[in-house]
Amino acid sequence: MKLKLGIPKGSLENATIDLFRKAGFTITASSRSYFPAIDDPEINCMLIRAQEMARYVEDGILDAGLTGLDWVAENDAQVETVADLIYAKQSFGKVRWVLAVPEASPVRGVKDLEGKIIATELVGATKRYLANNGVEAKVEFSWGATEVKPPELADAIVEITETGSSLRANKLRIVETVLESNTQLIANKNAWQDCWKRRKLEDIKLLLEGAISAMSKVGLMMNVRKTDIDAVVAVLPALKNPTISQLSDPAWVAVNTILEETTVRNIIPRLKEAGAQGIVEYPLNKVVL
Repeated sequence: MKLKLGIPKGSLENATIDLFRKAGFTITASSRSYFPAIDDPEINCMLIRAQEMARYVEDGILDAGLTGLDWVAENDAQVETVADLIYAKQSFGKVRWVLAVPEASPVRGVKDLEGKIIATELVGATKRYLANNGVEAKVEFSWGATEVKPPELADAIVEITETGSSLRANKLRIVETVLESNTQLIANKNAWQDCWKRRKLEDIKLLLEGAISAMSKVGLMMNVRKTDIDAVVAVLPALKNPTISQLSDPAWVAVNTILEETTVRNIIPRLKEAGAQGIVEYPLNKVVL
């Protein structure tokens, strides 16, 4: 039996393949093929644009796929959400679809767009957003380069952003957030009811979530005299209690722990002061809680 898995082609492609690598799967994509190779004989991969993924999963052409919550909502797709995977093409965080206008625009809120023109790729979600706010405006589909359309071709845009830098570069001002989105692992409802496919997807979910958990963390190991162990442990903001094991010298122990990478530069000097020796920092691929 095979699991038909959709990998998002485009801006999320490299980040997704890198995430799978950290999770233990090697996916090899070629610019000449829409069927990447994967080192798991139970999975067949296909590259599909994120915008179309939910539709193909809903129709059963794919058993599962990775796409943004925004595109699931845009297609109003009836699919099973297997996992929320908080990563994006740059920051491994959430992205926002924002309402933006030229810096000189008098628009200060969505209510000011009554009767105006809005350009976006996210037409359905934008129309629902306007309706929820009691605003009637013309929503036009944008084929790309949406940031350059105001003010000549549109009064406002709804565009995706991680940092807002592209909008600022085009002299646009964010007015409101329309929708927050992150990548999801979604499944066809019938495939989710299949015991083998569900188990396979749950295994993939566990490994992908473990890889994401490890992204901001590192492992730390060190040797400590037993007489210094309390002082060393007091310095460590451990994920859980550190692992302490006996060395061949009865007076020494080895201490292993996991901590946030951003704290290491402050902690290592304090560990040295507390008596730790042979301190080694090492990267992590997965942290499964």
